[in-house]
Amino acid sequence: MTTRPPITVLLASPRGFCAGVDRAIQIVERAITKYGAPVYVRHEIVHNRHVVERLKALGAVFVEELDECPTDRPVVFSAHGVPKSVPAEAKDRKMLFLDATCPLVSKVHVEAERHHDAGREIVLIGHAGHPEVVGTMGQLPDGAIALIETVADAQAYQPRDPSNVAFVTQTTLSVDDTAEIVAALRARFPEITAPHKEDICYATTNRQEAVKAIAGRADVLLVLGSANSSNSVRLAEVGLRSGARAHLIDDAESLDFAWLEGARVVGVTAGASAPEVLVQGVIDRLAECFEVTVEEVDAARETVTFKLPKVLALANDP
Repeated sequence: MTTRPPITVLLASPRGFCAGVDRAIQIVERAITKYGAPVYVRHEIVHNRHVVERLKALGAVFVEELDECPTDRPVVFSAHGVPKSVPAEAKDRKMLFLDATCPLVSKVHVEAERHHDAGREIVLIGHAGHPEVVGTMGQLPDGAIALIETVADAQAYQPRDPSNVAFVTQTTLSVDDTAEIVAALRARFPEITAPHKEDICYATTNRQEAVKAIAGRADVLLVLGSANSSNSVRLAEVGLRSGARAHLIDDAESLDFAWLEGARVVGVTAGASAPEVLVQGVIDRLAECFEVTVEEVDAARETVTFKLPKVLALANDP
């Protein structure tokens, strides 16, 4: 009988679903229960293939634009937020719509509008084309927000009035990268107006800190999440920077055992849109070839919850 080699799994905590993702998924599930299938969802509700496939099986139909939706069925807007033109079009078409935008993304929208109303020029730190960025820029008229993706962009940015600039950020960015960009903006515009409270959400920050807590001890880091998930991609980047051989994988089937050659310690985490079942799947797959010892490493405790829209709330909801 062959003895399986030992391997230690360092399980990052917190990991996986955040409050905004949990709320968004519940909105789709409850909409299907209340109104029956199909319920349409504009854009992937969250960026995770497994979540999307499960909701499809329940009766969700995912589309990219509102004009793909019939007017007689409910439509849910994704957790990433939408431009103002989208709910306006839904109202014009007399559609029943449910907004699953994460409240922390909505906070950024409100901030941007306040800066605009105060006459400030607005910089948005984020990634071009990401739905959250499209949604935030779509809160204001074209040209009202300048997108900054890199330190070089920050150094090249030319406002009309350098003394009257404000910045907001995408909620799922690398904390370290964003700090560098903000430092470059502050160096050029000492009077720049910052968010009252950090825009990068608590869950993004906590998951990146949890990766840092395990990456230094791990030979290999496995990040569960889809390639189009900004916060999951950032976790893999943080792992690489921290010295671990980091791999972003969709699920246990994506695990290549060649990555583990010579490894004795494997770090495992999951992006904010990745369900816990995927983490357990990886541990189970590792157990097929290794004698696995699991050690949970706590970096922060999360107690945040967000209320569901009243129309979907149940009598026993908190």
